[in-house]
Amino acid sequence: MIAPMILGIVFFLTVGGVLILRPIAKHLGAYLEALTRQQLEPGRGDDMLHLREALDTIDQRLHLLEERQSFSERLLETRSRERSEAG
Repeated sequence: MIAPMILGIVFFLTVGGVLILRPIAKHLGAYLEALTRQQLEPGRGDDMLHLREALDTIDQRLHLLEERQSFSERLLETRSRERSEAG
């Protein structure tokens, strides 16, 4: 009488453990696989660093271009205003 009850409890704990721990183990395995792949391909980190540097350079140049555009627009607006006041 006690054996089937213990067997049922063990069955439910096993199924519950598998349902809860399987996704965690799956994600951990994927993380470890990616970590291993990254260590086997050291050149990839250099490529990412180069890409980040290129993006930083583009961002700086875009910011400079925005400043120049803003200056040009203000200068044209000032000239337009002076012409309308003079004319």
